[in-house]
Amino acid sequence: MSPGLEFSIITPTAGRRLKGLDRAIASVEVALAEAKGRLAPDGLEMLIGFDGTRGVRPLRSPPFVRCLDLPLDNDWGNGIRPILLKAARGRRVLFLDDDNQLTPQALNIYLDHPQTELVIGRIDTSQAFADKPFLPQILPGQSLIRQGNVDPLCICATRELVVDRCGNWQHSGYPADYLNIITFSRRAKSQEVIEAVVGLYDAGRNLDPEEGGDRRMLPHETQK
Repeated sequence: MSPGLEFSIITPTAGRRLKGLDRAIASVEVALAEAKGRLAPDGLEMLIGFDGTRGVRPLRSPPFVRCLDLPLDNDWGNGIRPILLKAARGRRVLFLDDDNQLTPQALNIYLDHPQTELVIGRIDTSQAFADKPFLPQILPGQSLIRQGNVDPLCICATRELVVDRCGNWQHSGYPADYLNIITFSRRAKSQEVIEAVVGLYDAGRNLDPEEGGDRRMLPHETQK
C-alpha cells in the first residue's frame, strides 16, 4: 500500500470495448476533479488488466492509469481481478468494468465514509434492466446481498479486507460477484449501505459495435 494513495480502481477488459473503456476512464477523471481539495491528483490509480490482449491501449490515458497485459482469462474478469488487486497500492478498492462508469460524486461519497471497511452504494441500472432502475433493491424478507442484486460496481472496500482478510477475489464463474461480495460483507468489521448513486451500469455498452461476446448473463439466461 502506498502512503497517500486512497483508491485503486480495478478494471478488467478484453480490449474489445475501447470506446466504452474510454468513457469509463473519463468518468474517473470527472469524479477526481469533483473531489479536488479532498483527494490529491495522485491519490488514485486505475489498474486496467487486458485479458489475453496485448498491445491494445485505451484511447484516454491520464497519469493515474496503469495498464497490464495479462494471460487469457475468459471468465468475466474473475481471473484478472485477483492479479490487479495484488498489484493495487491504494487503501481502498473500487471495481469498474469497461462498460460501466462512476458518477461524478462517487469519490466524494466514498470520502464521506473514511473509516467504513465496506460501503455499498446504489447504481443506476436503467440502461440494462427496464424493471430495475437501481440496484441493490431492498425487498422485505430478502437479504440485500443476493445473486444479481449487488454488483461489484456498488462497492468500495478496503484493500486490507479484500486482499488480506478475504484472500483476494477468490471465486469464478457466473456466481462470483455474489460469492465474493457476501464474503467481504461477512468479514467486514464495519459496513454501511447508502442511498447515494455511485455508478452507471452498462453505460458504455454498444458504443463499440465490434465488441462481440456477451456481458454478464442474467440468471434466467444461464438456464438455456
